[in-house]
Amino acid sequence: MPHRRPRQGQTIDGFTLGRPTHEGGMSSIFEVTHPDLDAGEDAVPLLMKLPHLDGTDAAHIVSFEMEQMILPRLTGPHVPRFVSAAGFDRPHPYLVMERIPGGSLLGRLRDLPLPVEEVAAIGAKVALALAALHRQRVAHMDVKPANIVFRPTPDGLRGDAVLVDYGLAHHGRLPDLIAEEFRLPYGSAPYMSPGQAMGRRDDPRSDLFSLGVVLYQLATGQLPFGEPLHLRAVRQRLWRDPHPPRRLNPAIPPWLQETILRCLEVEPARRHPSAAQLAFDLRNPEAVRLTPRAKRARRDGWLKVLERRVNTDRTLGPNSKPAPTAHAAPIIAVAIDLREGSPILAEALRASLRNLLLSLPGARVALLNVLVGGVLGDMPHDDEGRSARVQRLVELQHWAAPLALEEGRITFHVLEGSSAANALLDYAAANGVDHVVMGARANSVMRTVLGSVSGEVAARAPCSVTVVRAREGGA
Repeated sequence: MPHRRPRQGQTIDGFTLGRPTHEGGMSSIFEVTHPDLDAGEDAVPLLMKLPHLDGTDAAHIVSFEMEQMILPRLTGPHVPRFVSAAGFDRPHPYLVMERIPGGSLLGRLRDLPLPVEEVAAIGAKVALALAALHRQRVAHMDVKPANIVFRPTPDGLRGDAVLVDYGLAHHGRLPDLIAEEFRLPYGSAPYMSPGQAMGRRDDPRSDLFSLGVVLYQLATGQLPFGEPLHLRAVRQRLWRDPHPPRRLNPAIPPWLQETILRCLEVEPARRHPSAAQLAFDLRNPEAVRLTPRAKRARRDGWLKVLERRVNTDRTLGPNSKPAPTAHAAPIIAVAIDLREGSPILAEALRASLRNLLLSLPGARVALLNVLVGGVLGDMPHDDEGRSARVQRLVELQHWAAPLALEEGRITFHVLEGSSAANALLDYAAANGVDHVVMGARANSVMRTVLGSVSGEVAARAPCSVTVVRAREGGA
Protein backbone atom coordinates (compact mmCIF):
# COMPACT_ATOMS: atom_id res chain seq x y z
CA MET A 1 0.00 0.00 0.00
CA PRO A 2 1.55 3.35 -1.00
CA HIS A 3 2.44 5.76 1.76
CA ARG A 4 -0.16 8.45 2.23
CA ARG A 5 1.44 11.87 2.16
CA PRO A 6 0.10 14.52 4.55
CA ARG A 7 -2.22 17.13 3.14
CA GLN A 8 -3.33 20.65 4.07
CA GLY A 9 -5.78 20.63 6.98
CA GLN A 10 -4.38 17.44 8.52
CA THR A 11 -3.29 17.50 12.18
CA ILE A 12 -0.06 15.81 13.29
CA ASP A 13 0.83 15.81 17.00
CA GLY A 14 -1.25 18.94 17.52
CA PHE A 15 0.25 20.80 14.53
CA THR A 16 -2.32 21.73 11.87
CA LEU A 17 -0.94 21.76 8.33
CA GLY A 18 -1.62 24.95 6.45
CA ARG A 19 -0.44 26.16 3.06
CA PRO A 20 2.30 24.03 1.44
CA THR A 21 5.40 26.13 0.70
CA HIS A 22 7.39 23.39 -1.01
CA GLU A 23 6.48 20.12 -2.72
CA GLY A 24 9.66 18.43 -3.89
CA GLY A 25 10.81 14.95 -4.72
CA MET A 26 12.42 14.47 -1.29
CA SER A 27 10.09 16.27 1.12
CA SER A 28 7.11 18.55 1.59
CA ILE A 29 7.09 21.71 3.69
CA PHE A 30 3.92 23.21 5.17
CA GLU A 31 3.08 26.25 7.20
CA VAL A 32 1.71 24.94 10.51
CA THR A 33 -0.01 26.23 13.61
CA HIS A 34 -0.23 24.82 17.13
CA PRO A 35 -2.61 26.04 19.85
CA ASP A 36 0.12 25.94 22.51
CA LEU A 37 2.72 27.76 20.40
CA ASP A 38 0.74 30.48 18.61
CA ALA A 39 0.50 32.90 21.54
CA GLY A 40 2.95 34.70 23.78
CA GLU A 41 5.95 36.95 23.26
CA ASP A 42 8.12 34.12 21.89
CA ALA A 43 5.59 32.99 19.27
CA VAL A 44 6.98 32.76 15.74
CA PRO A 45 5.48 31.51 12.47
CA LEU A 46 6.23 27.82 11.96
CA LEU A 47 7.10 25.38 9.19
CA MET A 48 6.91 21.59 9.23
CA LYS A 49 9.19 19.55 7.00
CA LEU A 50 8.03 16.02 6.20
CA PRO A 51 10.24 13.62 4.24
CA HIS A 52 8.62 11.55 1.54
CA LEU A 53 8.63 7.94 2.62
CA ASP A 54 7.46 6.45 -0.68
CA GLY A 55 10.58 7.05 -2.79
CA THR A 56 13.39 4.70 -3.75
CA ASP A 57 16.32 7.07 -3.05
CA ALA A 58 17.60 6.54 0.47
CA ALA A 59 19.61 9.77 0.37
CA HIS A 60 16.64 11.96 1.25
CA ILE A 61 15.92 9.84 4.31
CA VAL A 62 19.52 10.04 5.49
CA SER A 63 19.65 13.78 4.85
CA PHE A 64 16.50 14.20 6.94
CA GLU A 65 18.17 12.27 9.76
CA MET A 66 21.17 14.58 9.49
CA GLU A 67 18.99 17.66 9.69
CA GLN A 68 17.15 16.27 12.70
CA MET A 69 20.49 15.79 14.45
CA ILE A 70 22.07 19.09 13.50
CA LEU A 71 19.32 21.75 13.60
CA PRO A 72 18.46 21.35 17.33
CA ARG A 73 22.13 21.98 18.16
CA LEU A 74 22.36 25.28 16.29
CA THR A 75 21.76 28.67 17.84
CA GLY A 76 21.80 32.31 16.79
CA PRO A 77 20.00 34.60 14.36
CA HIS A 78 21.48 32.96 11.26
CA VAL A 79 19.60 29.65 11.60
CA PRO A 80 15.86 28.95 11.90
CA ARG A 81 14.84 28.20 15.47
CA PHE A 82 14.20 24.51 16.16
CA VAL A 83 10.78 23.77 17.67
CA SER A 84 9.94 20.05 17.58
CA ALA A 85 10.67 16.77 15.81
CA ALA A 86 9.38 13.22 15.44
CA GLY A 87 11.44 10.27 14.27
CA PHE A 88 10.87 7.53 11.77
CA ASP A 89 9.16 5.45 14.43
CA ARG A 90 6.11 7.67 13.93
CA PRO A 91 3.64 7.47 11.01
CA HIS A 92 4.80 10.88 9.85
CA PRO A 93 8.35 11.86 10.85
CA TYR A 94 8.73 15.61 10.85
CA LEU A 95 10.84 18.59 11.77
CA VAL A 96 9.18 21.81 12.96
CA MET A 97 11.15 25.03 12.81
CA GLU A 98 10.76 28.77 12.66
CA ARG A 99 9.45 30.15 9.36
CA ILE A 100 11.43 33.18 8.19
CA PRO A 101 8.98 35.64 6.56
CA GLY A 102 9.73 36.53 2.97
CA GLY A 103 11.20 34.52 0.13
CA SER A 104 14.66 33.17 -0.54
CA LEU A 105 17.39 34.73 -2.65
CA LEU A 106 15.88 32.89 -5.61
CA GLY A 107 13.52 35.83 -6.02
CA ARG A 108 16.38 38.14 -6.99
CA LEU A 109 17.65 35.91 -9.80
CA ARG A 110 15.09 37.35 -12.20
CA ASP A 111 16.81 40.74 -11.94
CA LEU A 112 20.40 39.69 -12.68
CA PRO A 113 22.97 41.09 -12.82
CA LEU A 114 22.51 42.98 -9.57
CA PRO A 115 24.25 46.27 -8.72
CA VAL A 116 27.73 45.83 -7.27
CA GLU A 117 26.69 47.36 -3.94
CA GLU A 118 23.86 44.86 -3.54
CA VAL A 119 26.06 41.90 -4.48
CA ALA A 120 28.60 42.93 -1.85
CA ALA A 121 25.92 43.54 0.80
CA ILE A 122 24.25 40.18 0.20
CA GLY A 123 27.60 38.37 0.13
CA ALA A 124 28.75 39.96 3.39
CA LYS A 125 25.54 38.98 5.19
CA VAL A 126 25.78 35.38 3.97
CA ALA A 127 29.48 35.20 4.85
CA LEU A 128 28.74 36.37 8.40
CA ALA A 129 26.03 33.70 8.65
CA LEU A 130 28.56 31.10 7.52
CA ALA A 131 31.10 32.38 10.04
CA ALA A 132 28.56 31.90 12.83
CA LEU A 133 27.77 28.40 11.54
CA HIS A 134 31.43 27.40 11.24
CA ARG A 135 32.07 28.50 14.82
CA GLN A 136 29.51 25.86 15.81
CA ARG A 137 31.62 23.24 13.98
CA VAL A 138 29.14 22.95 11.11
CA ALA A 139 29.77 23.22 7.37
CA HIS A 140 26.55 23.78 5.43
CA MET A 141 27.66 22.03 2.20
CA ASP A 142 24.66 23.26 0.17
CA VAL A 143 24.96 27.04 -0.07
CA LYS A 144 22.79 28.26 -2.94
CA PRO A 145 20.12 30.96 -3.49
CA ALA A 146 17.25 28.65 -2.50
CA ASN A 147 18.85 28.07 0.91
CA ILE A 148 19.48 31.74 1.71
CA VAL A 149 16.73 33.85 3.29
CA PHE A 150 16.84 37.14 5.17
CA ARG A 151 15.17 38.23 8.36
CA PRO A 152 13.12 41.35 7.58
CA THR A 153 13.86 44.46 9.62
CA PRO A 154 11.02 46.55 11.13
CA ASP A 155 11.30 48.98 8.22
CA GLY A 156 11.07 46.18 5.67
CA LEU A 157 14.73 46.06 4.69
CA ARG A 158 16.91 42.97 4.35
CA GLY A 159 18.28 41.97 7.76
CA ASP A 160 20.48 39.07 8.88
CA ALA A 161 20.99 36.21 6.46
CA VAL A 162 19.54 32.87 7.55
CA LEU A 163 20.80 29.58 6.14
CA VAL A 164 18.19 26.85 5.81
CA ASP A 165 18.20 23.13 4.90
CA TYR A 166 20.85 21.20 6.83
CA GLY A 167 20.27 17.84 5.20
CA LEU A 168 23.74 17.80 3.62
CA ALA A 169 25.55 19.60 6.44
CA HIS A 170 28.57 18.22 8.28
CA HIS A 171 28.87 18.55 12.07
CA GLY A 172 32.34 18.10 13.54
CA ARG A 173 31.02 16.32 16.62
CA LEU A 174 28.34 14.14 15.06
CA PRO A 175 28.53 11.06 12.84
CA ASP A 176 28.39 11.91 9.15
CA LEU A 177 25.70 9.58 7.86
CA ILE A 178 26.02 10.92 4.33
CA ALA A 179 29.72 10.01 4.16
CA GLU A 180 29.21 6.69 5.93
CA GLU A 181 26.36 5.46 3.75
CA PHE A 182 27.12 6.85 0.29
CA ARG A 183 30.18 6.94 -1.95
CA LEU A 184 28.99 9.51 -4.46
CA PRO A 185 29.11 13.20 -3.45
CA TYR A 186 25.81 14.90 -2.73
CA GLY A 187 25.10 18.58 -3.31
CA SER A 188 23.75 21.08 -5.81
CA ALA A 189 25.90 20.59 -8.89
CA PRO A 190 26.25 24.24 -10.03
CA TYR A 191 27.41 25.33 -6.54
CA MET A 192 29.44 22.32 -5.40
CA SER A 193 33.06 22.89 -4.39
CA PRO A 194 35.92 20.90 -5.96
CA GLY A 195 36.67 19.23 -2.63
CA GLN A 196 33.04 18.22 -2.23
CA ALA A 197 33.05 16.78 -5.74
CA MET A 198 36.04 14.66 -4.68
CA GLY A 199 34.21 13.38 -1.61
CA ARG A 200 35.52 15.71 1.13
CA ARG A 201 32.79 16.84 3.50
CA ASP A 202 34.78 18.13 6.48
CA ASP A 203 36.08 21.44 5.12
CA PRO A 204 34.10 24.64 5.89
CA ARG A 205 35.99 26.35 3.06
CA SER A 206 33.72 24.43 0.69
CA ASP A 207 31.01 26.88 1.77
CA LEU A 208 33.24 29.79 0.69
CA PHE A 209 33.53 28.29 -2.80
CA SER A 210 29.76 27.86 -3.02
CA LEU A 211 29.21 31.43 -1.88
CA GLY A 212 31.71 32.50 -4.54
CA VAL A 213 29.51 30.80 -7.15
CA VAL A 214 26.50 32.71 -5.79
CA LEU A 215 28.41 36.02 -5.93
CA TYR A 216 29.54 35.28 -9.51
CA GLN A 217 25.94 34.53 -10.48
CA LEU A 218 24.56 37.68 -8.86
CA ALA A 219 27.23 39.90 -10.40
CA THR A 220 27.27 38.48 -13.95
CA GLY A 221 23.90 36.81 -14.43
CA GLN A 222 25.63 33.52 -15.28
CA LEU A 223 26.81 30.46 -13.38
CA PRO A 224 30.61 30.10 -13.53
CA PHE A 225 30.48 26.36 -14.27
CA GLY A 226 27.07 26.07 -15.94
CA GLU A 227 24.57 23.46 -14.82
CA PRO A 228 26.33 20.09 -15.15
CA LEU A 229 24.14 17.02 -15.28
CA HIS A 230 26.64 14.35 -14.20
CA LEU A 231 29.62 14.01 -11.85
CA ARG A 232 32.23 14.01 -14.64
CA ALA A 233 31.06 17.45 -15.71
CA VAL A 234 31.02 18.68 -12.10
CA ARG A 235 34.64 17.65 -11.64
CA GLN A 236 35.78 19.73 -14.60
CA ARG A 237 35.87 22.72 -12.25
CA LEU A 238 38.88 21.12 -10.57
CA TRP A 239 41.01 22.07 -13.55
CA ARG A 240 38.90 24.41 -15.73
CA ASP A 241 38.63 27.95 -14.39
CA PRO A 242 35.61 30.15 -15.21
CA HIS A 243 35.61 33.26 -17.36
CA PRO A 244 36.71 36.24 -15.23
CA PRO A 245 33.61 38.11 -14.01
CA ARG A 246 34.71 41.44 -15.54
CA ARG A 247 34.78 39.79 -18.96
CA LEU A 248 31.04 39.17 -18.63
CA ASN A 249 30.16 42.40 -16.82
CA PRO A 250 32.70 45.26 -17.14
CA ALA A 251 30.85 47.20 -14.43
CA ILE A 252 32.31 44.83 -11.83
CA PRO A 253 35.21 46.59 -10.06
CA PRO A 254 38.61 44.87 -9.79
CA TRP A 255 38.26 44.40 -6.02
CA LEU A 256 35.05 42.38 -6.46
CA GLN A 257 36.59 40.21 -9.19
CA GLU A 258 39.54 39.62 -6.87
CA THR A 259 37.20 38.55 -4.08
CA ILE A 260 35.02 36.28 -6.23
CA LEU A 261 37.93 34.54 -7.94
CA ARG A 262 39.63 34.02 -4.59
CA CYS A 263 36.50 32.22 -3.39
CA LEU A 264 36.60 30.05 -6.55
CA GLU A 265 40.19 28.90 -6.15
CA VAL A 266 40.45 25.14 -6.59
CA GLU A 267 42.80 24.69 -3.62
CA PRO A 268 41.04 25.58 -0.35
CA ALA A 269 44.22 27.10 1.08
CA ARG A 270 44.12 29.80 -1.62
CA ARG A 271 40.64 30.96 -0.60
CA HIS A 272 39.91 33.27 2.32
CA PRO A 273 41.03 31.62 5.56
CA SER A 274 37.59 32.10 7.08
CA ALA A 275 34.09 33.29 6.23
CA ALA A 276 34.56 36.24 8.58
CA GLN A 277 37.53 37.46 6.55
CA LEU A 278 35.47 37.12 3.35
CA ALA A 279 32.74 39.24 4.96
CA PHE A 280 35.37 41.77 5.98
CA ASP A 281 36.58 42.15 2.38
CA LEU A 282 33.05 42.51 1.04
CA ARG A 283 32.30 45.27 3.57
CA ASN A 284 35.66 46.99 3.19
CA PRO A 285 36.54 47.11 -0.54
CA GLU A 286 39.40 49.53 0.10
CA ALA A 287 41.07 46.86 2.26
CA VAL A 288 41.10 44.19 -0.47
CA ARG A 289 44.67 43.52 -1.60
CA LEU A 290 44.63 43.16 -5.38
CA THR A 291 46.58 40.33 -7.02
CA PRO A 292 46.78 39.24 -10.67
CA ARG A 293 43.29 37.76 -10.19
CA ALA A 294 41.84 41.29 -10.26
CA LYS A 295 43.31 41.98 -13.72
CA ARG A 296 42.50 38.69 -15.42
CA ALA A 297 40.68 39.14 -18.72
CA ARG A 298 40.44 35.54 -19.93
CA ARG A 299 40.57 31.96 -18.73
CA ASP A 300 43.84 30.04 -18.35
CA GLY A 301 45.44 28.44 -21.41
CA TRP A 302 45.43 24.72 -22.10
CA LEU A 303 48.92 24.12 -20.65
CA LYS A 304 47.88 25.54 -17.28
CA VAL A 305 44.65 23.55 -17.39
CA LEU A 306 46.59 20.35 -18.15
CA GLU A 307 49.01 21.00 -15.27
CA ARG A 308 46.11 21.58 -12.90
CA ARG A 309 44.39 18.40 -14.04
CA VAL A 310 47.51 16.33 -13.40
CA ASN A 311 47.90 17.77 -9.88
CA THR A 312 44.26 17.45 -8.84
CA ASP A 313 44.58 14.30 -6.76
CA ARG A 314 47.54 15.68 -4.84
CA THR A 315 45.81 18.93 -3.84
CA LEU A 316 42.27 17.67 -3.12
CA GLY A 317 42.56 13.96 -2.46
CA PRO A 318 41.94 12.22 0.87
CA ASN A 319 45.52 12.90 2.03
CA SER A 320 45.38 16.64 1.36
CA LYS A 321 46.02 19.19 4.11
CA PRO A 322 43.19 19.30 6.67
CA ALA A 323 40.95 22.31 6.94
CA PRO A 324 41.68 24.97 9.58
CA THR A 325 39.27 25.48 12.42
CA ALA A 326 36.92 28.45 12.29
CA HIS A 327 39.12 30.35 14.75
CA ALA A 328 42.42 29.71 12.93
CA ALA A 329 42.11 32.97 10.99
CA PRO A 330 40.35 35.48 13.24
CA ILE A 331 39.96 39.23 12.81
CA ILE A 332 41.59 41.25 15.59
CA ALA A 333 40.37 44.84 15.96
CA VAL A 334 42.67 47.23 17.82
CA ALA A 335 41.05 50.48 18.99
CA ILE A 336 43.49 53.39 19.24
CA ASP A 337 42.73 56.69 20.99
CA LEU A 338 45.07 59.06 19.18
CA ARG A 339 44.14 61.96 21.49
CA GLU A 340 45.79 60.46 24.55
CA GLY A 341 49.14 60.00 22.82
CA SER A 342 50.74 58.05 25.68
CA PRO A 343 53.91 56.31 24.42
CA ILE A 344 53.74 53.89 27.34
CA LEU A 345 50.18 52.83 26.57
CA ALA A 346 50.94 52.63 22.83
CA GLU A 347 53.81 50.26 23.43
CA ALA A 348 51.73 48.19 25.85
CA LEU A 349 49.02 47.84 23.19
CA ARG A 350 51.56 46.82 20.55
CA ALA A 351 53.07 44.26 22.93
CA SER A 352 49.64 42.77 23.62
CA LEU A 353 48.91 42.59 19.89
CA ARG A 354 52.29 40.94 19.17
CA ASN A 355 51.50 38.23 21.73
CA LEU A 356 48.12 37.56 20.10
CA LEU A 357 49.67 37.34 16.64
CA LEU A 358 52.25 34.82 17.84
CA SER A 359 49.44 32.47 18.86
CA LEU A 360 47.24 33.32 15.84
CA PRO A 361 49.60 33.58 12.85
CA GLY A 362 46.77 33.72 10.31
CA ALA A 363 44.95 36.65 11.91
CA ARG A 364 44.12 39.93 10.19
CA VAL A 365 44.46 43.17 12.16
CA ALA A 366 41.99 46.03 11.78
CA LEU A 367 43.31 49.22 13.38
CA LEU A 368 40.43 51.49 14.44
CA ASN A 369 40.02 55.09 15.50
CA VAL A 370 36.76 56.92 16.16
CA LEU A 371 35.94 60.51 15.22
CA VAL A 372 33.38 61.42 17.87
CA GLY A 373 30.70 64.07 17.62
CA GLY A 374 31.60 65.77 14.35
CA VAL A 375 30.84 65.54 10.67
CA LEU A 376 33.91 64.81 8.61
CA GLY A 377 33.16 67.67 6.24
CA ASP A 378 33.27 70.10 9.19
CA MET A 379 36.55 68.79 10.56
CA PRO A 380 39.78 70.79 10.07
CA HIS A 381 42.31 70.11 7.32
CA ASP A 382 46.08 70.07 7.59
CA ASP A 383 48.56 72.15 5.62
CA GLU A 384 48.28 69.78 2.67
CA GLY A 385 44.50 70.00 2.62
CA ARG A 386 43.94 66.50 3.98
CA SER A 387 40.70 65.90 5.84
CA ALA A 388 40.46 64.70 9.40
CA ARG A 389 39.89 61.19 8.13
CA VAL A 390 43.13 61.23 6.14
CA GLN A 391 45.00 62.73 9.07
CA ARG A 392 43.80 59.97 11.35
CA LEU A 393 44.62 57.27 8.80
CA VAL A 394 48.17 58.58 8.53
CA GLU A 395 48.50 58.64 12.31
CA LEU A 396 47.24 55.06 12.52
CA GLN A 397 49.81 53.96 9.94
CA HIS A 398 52.58 55.64 11.94
CA TRP A 399 51.28 53.97 15.09
CA ALA A 400 51.43 50.55 13.39
CA ALA A 401 54.86 51.00 11.77
CA PRO A 402 56.80 49.35 14.66
CA LEU A 403 54.71 46.20 14.20
CA ALA A 404 56.21 45.69 10.71
CA LEU A 405 53.20 43.68 9.49
CA GLU A 406 53.19 42.75 5.82
CA GLU A 407 50.85 44.47 3.37
CA GLY A 408 47.35 43.04 3.38
CA ARG A 409 47.57 41.76 6.93
CA ILE A 410 46.67 45.05 8.58
CA THR A 411 44.02 47.58 7.55
CA PHE A 412 43.19 51.03 8.90
CA HIS A 413 39.73 52.42 9.61
CA VAL A 414 38.43 55.76 10.88
CA LEU A 415 34.91 55.40 12.25
CA GLU A 416 32.33 58.11 12.96
CA GLY A 417 29.77 58.28 15.73
CA SER A 418 28.39 60.19 18.66
CA SER A 419 29.73 57.47 20.96
CA ALA A 420 33.13 55.83 20.63
CA ALA A 421 31.90 52.68 22.35
CA ASN A 422 28.88 52.32 20.07
CA ALA A 423 30.99 52.89 16.95
CA LEU A 424 33.45 50.18 18.01
CA LEU A 425 30.68 47.77 18.97
CA ASP A 426 28.85 48.32 15.68
CA TYR A 427 32.05 47.69 13.74
CA ALA A 428 32.79 44.49 15.65
CA ALA A 429 29.29 43.13 15.08
CA ALA A 430 29.08 44.11 11.41
CA ASN A 431 32.45 42.63 10.46
CA GLY A 432 32.49 39.43 12.48
CA VAL A 433 35.42 40.56 14.64
CA ASP A 434 36.76 37.82 16.89
CA HIS A 435 38.85 39.84 19.34
CA VAL A 436 39.05 43.51 20.35
CA VAL A 437 42.19 45.01 21.90
CA MET A 438 42.00 48.49 23.42
CA GLY A 439 43.58 50.66 26.06
CA ALA A 440 42.03 51.75 29.33
CA ARG A 441 41.59 55.51 29.60
CA ALA A 442 43.91 56.98 32.19
CA ASN A 443 42.51 58.27 35.46
CA SER A 444 41.47 61.79 34.57
CA VAL A 445 38.67 64.32 34.56
CA MET A 446 37.73 63.06 31.07
CA ARG A 447 37.21 59.55 32.37
CA THR A 448 35.14 60.84 35.28
CA VAL A 449 32.90 62.85 32.96
CA LEU A 450 32.65 60.48 29.99
CA GLY A 451 32.98 57.13 31.69
CA SER A 452 35.05 54.18 30.54
CA VAL A 453 34.80 53.35 26.84
CA SER A 454 36.80 50.16 27.39
CA GLY A 455 34.45 49.07 30.16
CA GLU A 456 31.38 49.58 27.99
CA VAL A 457 32.95 47.72 25.07
CA ALA A 458 34.05 44.86 27.29
CA ALA A 459 30.56 44.56 28.75
CA ARG A 460 28.68 44.60 25.43
CA ALA A 461 31.04 43.23 22.78
CA PRO A 462 29.95 40.13 20.81
CA CYS A 463 33.53 38.77 21.02
CA SER A 464 36.56 38.56 23.31
CA VAL A 465 38.02 41.85 24.58
CA THR A 466 41.48 42.56 25.96
CA VAL A 467 41.81 45.85 27.87
CA VAL A 468 45.40 47.04 28.24
CA ARG A 469 46.49 49.43 30.99
CA ALA A 470 49.87 51.18 30.96
CA ARG A 471 51.95 50.63 34.09
CA GLU A 472 52.89 53.72 35.95
CA GLY A 473 56.59 54.38 35.87
CA GLY A 474 57.27 52.24 32.79
CA ALA A 475 55.92 49.95 30.11
